[in-house]
Amino acid sequence: MALDFLKTALVTLLVTLDPPGLAPVFVGLTLGMTRSAKREVALRASVIAFVILAAFALGGRFVLGALGVSIPAFRIAGGLLLFYIAFDMVFALKAERRGEIAADAMAIDHIRNIAAFPLAIPLMAGPGSITATMLLADRANGGWLALAGLLAIVAVAMAVSFVALIAAERVSSLLGTTGNIVATRMLGVVLAALATQFVIDGAAQAWRTSLAPM
Repeated sequence: MALDFLKTALVTLLVTLDPPGLAPVFVGLTLGMTRSAKREVALRASVIAFVILAAFALGGRFVLGALGVSIPAFRIAGGLLLFYIAFDMVFALKAERRGEIAADAMAIDHIRNIAAFPLAIPLMAGPGSITATMLLADRANGGWLALAGLLAIVAVAMAVSFVALIAAERVSSLLGTTGNIVATRMLGVVLAALATQFVIDGAAQAWRTSLAPM
């Protein structure tokens, strides 16, 4: 197994995941949660994202091909879902509910939901990271040793993302309530722009594919 392959895989995944970029979004999504709840969200999201990326590394192209789903379509769908979350963040439609459920039994289900969507997918295990993982798996040429190395690199990338999310939680505690509210509105706008870019990239990729010679 070439060391260059592992280096390329690590750099590619870290760039597509963008852990520092995930951190501020994490702060906005977990507004009103306790510190322990935020840690659980970060851990669950990292584990779920690892499982998803590992699954796509081992058989992603086969599954999408069997379902008739293209990567551009996956990217557009992820962008639309992200835009829905961004809308909630900007207009604070869920802010009061987050604060209320943080202290009762319903918080357990809420934590699981936030960790799975939108953190794990499509933010962490999104179209970019899924595509990168599948392309890296193709470079492994079916070699089990190379695939095992790729899965290890995915685990390292998830660990880095988890650390970034935990660091964001500490920064959030320093901002205070007002600072977090302002940050949430601003990050909602940024997330909306990111979602729009997902849709644009997906549409452009689908257009290029349609124009490609058969």
